[in-house]
Amino acid sequence: MCLRTFASLSLTLLLASGLCAAEPSAATTTSWPSFRQNLSLTGVATSTLPETLELLWQVELGDQIVATAAIVGDYVYVPCLSGDLVCLKRATGETVWTYKSVEKVEKNSFAPGFKSSPTVTADAVYLGDEDGLFHAIDRKTGKSKWTFSTGGEIYSSAAIVDHRILFGSYDNSLYCLNMSDGQPLWTFPTEGYVHCAPAIAEKYTFIAGCDEHLRAINIETGEQKSDMPLATYLIASPSVVGNVLYVGTYASEIVAIDWMTMTEVWRYSTGGGEFPFHSSAAVTDKFLVVGSRDKSIHAVHRDTGKQAWTFATRAKVDSSPAIVGDRVFVGSQDGNLYELGLKDGQLRWKHNTGKAISAGPAIGEGVLVVGNESREGKVFCFGKK
Repeated sequence: MCLRTFASLSLTLLLASGLCAAEPSAATTTSWPSFRQNLSLTGVATSTLPETLELLWQVELGDQIVATAAIVGDYVYVPCLSGDLVCLKRATGETVWTYKSVEKVEKNSFAPGFKSSPTVTADAVYLGDEDGLFHAIDRKTGKSKWTFSTGGEIYSSAAIVDHRILFGSYDNSLYCLNMSDGQPLWTFPTEGYVHCAPAIAEKYTFIAGCDEHLRAINIETGEQKSDMPLATYLIASPSVVGNVLYVGTYASEIVAIDWMTMTEVWRYSTGGGEFPFHSSAAVTDKFLVVGSRDKSIHAVHRDTGKQAWTFATRAKVDSSPAIVGDRVFVGSQDGNLYELGLKDGQLRWKHNTGKAISAGPAIGEGVLVVGNESREGKVFCFGKK
């Protein structure tokens, strides 16, 4: 048999057996395509999970994982501090492709790592690196589509609205790029680092940054609608439900703000010292849940700002919670992934990963995926066997 015929026959057999990777599909109602699942950044999953979670697979990607993965269709996308974005098969954890932040690493240097979470569309993956380069990557091939350079580190995960990509940079700017070619449509200058992911409501985007301001900016024009000084740093990303925006601050508080009038609705204080919020809140119709550096997870009644419950871990909680139904999932620097009851904060289940978890869990397509800060870059996938 000639080599060409053999190769053709082999491909036919692979396709017939289902071993070849499926074509990437657009995000659906059961996907987790971006940092907090949706443009409002509420951290509420639209997928379901089995009543009892089982470890489906565990893989090592080679370096620490500090950002939330994305889950779309048959694939999981995991960013690593090694400068690798790795596409894995959701069912098995097998690597499909690996994209590197730089093509070649010079001697005695490191590739710029990924600290922002990927945002996934039908044909591309978007995220920024710690050297300030924003990447658009072809989902099928793992090859670069285009890049855009900023003047500072990019922690901010991107939001996509009407073919516009919005993200912040440590060069004190919020950027809006054309989705197809990466050309800038507008740039909004702030007075400090933009660490958070931009939240979206109606025709506005919201950023709360290190310049101690909450800003509402018109997505189409890049013009500021309103500005509210908050008198403290903001690292966490805001969540928006209706006309109210929620965000944890460096002053150990959560504030609820009517973004239409830029007036305070309520303010919740953890009390007992300076423990800033790095975790972004998950918000439902009744509750707001967020991790704190006081080693606890806090649940607040959304309408009043009064405490519903707290749950103590053994280390700080920078991981942003994910909610599915009446269940809360969140990691801790103590190495545990916790499942808590949404209404009462009672422990239902936990899994020790062996190293700190600062990445938020992603829940999509019937599974939960989270990485930890081990030097091996461990990623865990839970679901039903």
